[in-house]
Amino acid sequence: MESENRHEFDVTMGTFRRPRYEIIPTGEVHDGEEAVDRYFKETRTAFPDQRNELIKMHHADDAVLAEFWLRGTHEGELRGIPPTQKAFECRCLAVFEFEGEGLVCERVYFDTATILGQLGLLPGSV
Repeated sequence: MESENRHEFDVTMGTFRRPRYEIIPTGEVHDGEEAVDRYFKETRTAFPDQRNELIKMHHADDAVLAEFWLRGTHEGELRGIPPTQKAFECRCLAVFEFEGEGLVCERVYFDTATILGQLGLLPGSV
């Protein structure tokens, strides 16, 4: 997670046996190094200061769960949505799934309405 904050995505991807990100609220699956790299570039273009802050880690037999704050400022276009110049903060959960010693998937859960509302992209949001 710290390598993502530093935008050292090659380091992040090096922690995986094969990079795979599943973004549960949007249904996105980024499978393989090229797909994950595109995801990083797209999200960091829209939110160049995007960062996470670990709240707590939990351990299971074949996974590590990380609760964290995700924060960023919408400074670039994201999928046709022009920048709002507004910041967001959202509590998230990431499940890091392992097969043996190898990391095989990061599955992220968060509330999209929280982020969209803070960015002023929902009806009635400021």
